[in-house]
Amino acid sequence: MTDRIALGIGLVLAAVIAADLFFFGWNLHLFLGRQLDGLIDYVSFWR
Repeated sequence: MTDRIALGIGLVLAAVIAADLFFFGWNLHLFLGRQLDGLIDYVSFWR
């Protein structure tokens, strides 16, 4: 991984955390966790 890619990933991560703070009130991780749980249940159904 080059420095440029690492910096880009870091900036994207910082932007997502800032958006979570300002727009979602720190609830984005809960929303994504619930959606991931639903996806896991859906995929396990087809197993």
